[in-house]
Amino acid sequence: MTECELNDPVTIDPLALSPEDRAWVEATLDTLSVEGKVGQLFALSSIGDDLAEISRHCALGVGGIHRFPGHDLKAAWEATRAAIQESRIPPLISGDIEGGTVSQAFATAVPNQMGLAACADEDLSRRISAIVLREARRQGFNWTFSPVVDINCNFRNPVVGTRSYGSDMATILREAGIMTEVLQAGGIATCAKHWPGDGIDDRDQHLVTSVNGLSMDEWHASFGEIYRTMFAKGVMSVMSAHIALPAAFPADAGAGRFVPASVSKRLNLELLRGELGFKGLIVSDATPMGGLTGWQERAEAVPAVIENGCDMFLFSPDPGGDYRHMMDGLRRGALSEQRLEDAVRMILTLKARLGLHRMTLDEWVPPLEEGTTRLSTPESEAVAAKANARAITLVKDAQDLLPLDPARHRRVVLLAEEGWNFISGALPRSLDVFCEDMRKAGFDLRMYDAETPPAPEDTDLVVYLIGQEATASLSHIYLDWTALHGGARKAMKRFSREIPTLMISLGQPYYLYDAPDVRTYINGYSALPSVQTALVERLLGKAPFTGVSPVDPFCGEEQLRY
Repeated sequence: MTECELNDPVTIDPLALSPEDRAWVEATLDTLSVEGKVGQLFALSSIGDDLAEISRHCALGVGGIHRFPGHDLKAAWEATRAAIQESRIPPLISGDIEGGTVSQAFATAVPNQMGLAACADEDLSRRISAIVLREARRQGFNWTFSPVVDINCNFRNPVVGTRSYGSDMATILREAGIMTEVLQAGGIATCAKHWPGDGIDDRDQHLVTSVNGLSMDEWHASFGEIYRTMFAKGVMSVMSAHIALPAAFPADAGAGRFVPASVSKRLNLELLRGELGFKGLIVSDATPMGGLTGWQERAEAVPAVIENGCDMFLFSPDPGGDYRHMMDGLRRGALSEQRLEDAVRMILTLKARLGLHRMTLDEWVPPLEEGTTRLSTPESEAVAAKANARAITLVKDAQDLLPLDPARHRRVVLLAEEGWNFISGALPRSLDVFCEDMRKAGFDLRMYDAETPPAPEDTDLVVYLIGQEATASLSHIYLDWTALHGGARKAMKRFSREIPTLMISLGQPYYLYDAPDVRTYINGYSALPSVQTALVERLLGKAPFTGVSPVDPFCGEEQLRY
């Protein structure tokens, strides 16, 4: 055995079962009809807390329901309990538990992954993961589609951004390892995504089949190493994305080199399971995404997802229609009986590993206390606020602007963009806390007016405040100067040489690329209220900036440093 082999992470079986649990899996599998097995392949989305939608999903016999709860805790609680009660076989209840403004309105608003990485504090990361575990378990979740283990190495990629732990592999593995360890020890399976690795292409697989263009040597040294290490940590599932890895295929394979991983036997069964030895569950990324729908017609794609190595089929624009596509694929041989059997056994094994078949309803989703409207506690909110504040990163202050002083910078003009989020049920977006806190501190804050732009005679400070976190279908990261300044010609105007100018991102960390003239720049990673409050404290010099940037905010451009 070589030294390299001795140091390789050891792959373990994250779904190893006791004899009793294995017997439950086999007995349950034996009771399922073909139609019942096909139903188990599906994990369908539940938007809001629509009980009728949940009933329709359960009638199909689905294996999992992915919850996008609304903003009312009691309604969300009732909907999840209904999904469990109406399922013949205990369902996987999954969620996108990524933090930031994807946090739920009734839960503790914890940092997104990039914000947590910027804290550079392992103990704080464990405490945040413990909060997430407690609150997710109280809602009935047993599976989270996180951590994101993509490498944020292409600053133009719009969908990785703040959802990632950054560009440093050691940071990614530390933070993803903590999350996996804490959540899985508490009964929530984690899911490493997005296989075979996002962050190389500058496009979004929600819109196109994106490409991981690394050579196989480069891939094994980066994404391959990340996944091998996550397998050694026991991660229970992997999400296979609509991302191509052409280097894994012969050079003469033509268009076939660009097959999305979600429908690729080579990437799922040969590379992920065979070469890397993964023994957990593989779930496809959301199947309505453009990266799949642009590759293959629906009737072919539906059975191909399972036949080519995914064990679960995620989301559907037409659940009944996709169920029929899967059945038809089985009848005509596009989906083999063996792959169906193997996939359903893997799904049941994950359920058994989580002990779902042994849980009472109240053990699974604890009763709500009378009048309860929130899951958070003062203690959890304090921990989250500490993390959100610690993450704030002063990227540069080349003009010695900070700290701000109401005596010198009283008249402030604010140009703001709140941003938006694709995720149903995400927190409402607002920059009101920043505005209120600035006014309380003594600043005369007024919103930008395109008809009367700021001038040195009436303005002491210009502030740009951008709240756009990474989200699906964003397409590109850029400052929309036309929208910010109120017109195409006005977009060309810059204030920074005549008036002190400050730019703050409460989202994506790369906006300096479009604003090289800005000499004072801050990244806050999310627009959560506690971030905005902590930001104003730091602008005033009442607390230090402690964040450590998880990426290169200068985008590799020396120009941006000055």
